[in-house]
Amino acid sequence: MTELFQYLVAGFALGARYALVALGFVVIYKATGVINFAQGSFVALGAYFTYNAHVTWGLPFALSVVIAMLGAGLVGIAIEWTVLRRVLGQPVFAIIMITVGLLYVIEQVITTIWGNDNLNLEDPWGIDTVKVGGVVISLIDIWTLILTGAVLLAFFVLFRHTSMGLAMRAAAHDPEAAMARGISVRRVVAVSWAVSAAVAALAGVTLASGAAQLSPTLGFIALAAFPAMILGGMDSPLGAVLGGFVIGITQSLTAGYQILGERFYTVMPYVVMIIILMVRPYGLFGTKEASRL
Repeated sequence: MTELFQYLVAGFALGARYALVALGFVVIYKATGVINFAQGSFVALGAYFTYNAHVTWGLPFALSVVIAMLGAGLVGIAIEWTVLRRVLGQPVFAIIMITVGLLYVIEQVITTIWGNDNLNLEDPWGIDTVKVGGVVISLIDIWTLILTGAVLLAFFVLFRHTSMGLAMRAAAHDPEAAMARGISVRRVVAVSWAVSAAVAALAGVTLASGAAQLSPTLGFIALAAFPAMILGGMDSPLGAVLGGFVIGITQSLTAGYQILGERFYTVMPYVVMIIILMVRPYGLFGTKEASRL
């Protein structure tokens, strides 16, 4: 039982990291109806920004994380303004392919600036752990769960109790009707990219902290969170979080007990996603599209 609880705790922590990445996916999708495959690159970029501020500049770690989130948000706005705004209103497929290209471009920029070697983020948690009833829990895992809860609460307030949240939902549902009501769709999209990139930066810090290392491949590792968004429902922040936990726990148990081999855990998120979508095509909490017969 101790072993099982150990795997479950590790799965919850992994799921929280996936949830943060998936939340970034959801923000863009709710505002634009586009799946942003460049989200993984913002995850890596945020982690490297934190490294630069904390290790290179010697700033406090917490301040470095805030700077990284702001920096990633500004990059998100810059990309939206210089690239994506020019294709606003074009076929969704074209915009999605642009985000795929951005993933590889930003990854190459990262290696050009910081190199290909693994780096130590020098976070305050390190490999410190606490023991609860025989289960060993990393401090970074505890903080990841706390941060995920705080971000989810912030998302709930944003989408349900602010004019910007209402504008984002309206723009995603019907951009032309939103503009007719005086909503600036361009501003909504820009804010969405900034928020998404900032959340991705925070996710990157959690993925590179503790016993992990900062690597240029971090962005591609973060794409494992993509099934979490699909599983939970592409327009549901709560669904993204719950989907992250489902994927994280399933992957942790598969890796711990070596179900179907040592490496099968790498594809387990997609197996779970396929099974859920066969039963619920719109995800666990996704909004079903209305159709007329």
